[in-house]
Amino acid sequence: MTHLNRTRDILRDLIAFPTVSADPNLDMMGYIADLLDAHGARVDLIHDATGRKCNLFASLGPEIDGGVMLSGHSDVVPVTDQDWSRDPWQMWEEDARLYGRGACDMKGFIAATLALAPSFTSRNLRRPIHFAFTHDEEVGCLGAQSLVDALRDRDARPSVAIVGEPTMMGVIEGHKGCCEYTTRFTGLEGHGSAPDLGVNAVLYAVRYVNRLMQLAEEMKSRAPAASRFNPPWTTVNVGRLAGGVAHNVIPGKAELDWEMRPVQDADARHIKGALEDLVATELLPEMRRIWPEADITTETIGEVVGLHPVKDNAARHLIAELTGANSADVVPFGTEAGLFQSLGMSVVVCGPGSIAQAHKPDEFVALDQLSQCLTMLERLGQSCAA
Repeated sequence: MTHLNRTRDILRDLIAFPTVSADPNLDMMGYIADLLDAHGARVDLIHDATGRKCNLFASLGPEIDGGVMLSGHSDVVPVTDQDWSRDPWQMWEEDARLYGRGACDMKGFIAATLALAPSFTSRNLRRPIHFAFTHDEEVGCLGAQSLVDALRDRDARPSVAIVGEPTMMGVIEGHKGCCEYTTRFTGLEGHGSAPDLGVNAVLYAVRYVNRLMQLAEEMKSRAPAASRFNPPWTTVNVGRLAGGVAHNVIPGKAELDWEMRPVQDADARHIKGALEDLVATELLPEMRRIWPEADITTETIGEVVGLHPVKDNAARHLIAELTGANSADVVPFGTEAGLFQSLGMSVVVCGPGSIAQAHKPDEFVALDQLSQCLTMLERLGQSCAA
């Protein structure tokens, strides 16, 4: 069986596991563990506190420090309210494309790495090849954060990481951070005919949003002169604002989901500081003059560091040798790469498929993209055996 056919079969199996972030991923991880174990890998399953999800870390080759880590996330975004042509959990092939939820983001890359496991095993690897598959990337990179903690305690850990997010097999050496928050406003309900006797949580949430948008504009003037990102500044987005129950009721609760994608750490500190000042000096004092129990709290959903381009990047050099790429780029979307970089690894993002397909109905990965990925991985096996 060719590597591409094997990848197709494995991807079909992976897509059939509906690993939406809100749901368990244990069945899929068990499938992967069995497959890698059958080819002689040393496999660890690292469960989260609930026991419903886990990360998988596996190794082939010598048990020594260093080696190359192939990284992907097991979770996918929901298909709810999306208009799919067919069942999103049953892979189908059409026009040299493989369709299904997670096909490009990022079960296609995972399937390719697993398809090459027998080839890696057959070689006398002098440098280990590691597999790192995480949970909850789509909701704050929660699994990768715990995996980094686990790897930090190991005597032998990878020195290079290839994160297989969809880049059309281009080499990505940098991306912005991604910080996600939920801010909750607690006011005092009342009758709409007497607004001064209540504390309108939605109105205070709107004022908070207004400050967020002012800060978003400020960020444009703070863009570093050498920024390679598009756009070059830190961005702010309001994703959801909810509150209220009826036209004639003063809303006592409101909830705001928002995010920022920092180009530099100073921007994140500036935004958070400005919002804390707004709450402490304006919003809360006004709310509590009417009702002392009024409150504003912010929950950090995830603060994922960016991937910083560095002059000497062993992962970039390795990928250039494997693919023939003579350049590297940066992207605005976030990945787990920065977390691995924080552990001291050299990291790049490079994988099959286009980010333009991610999270959409009829998500697909092209067969020629998988073929390019498989060629890269075959050459990786040769390189680690040399």
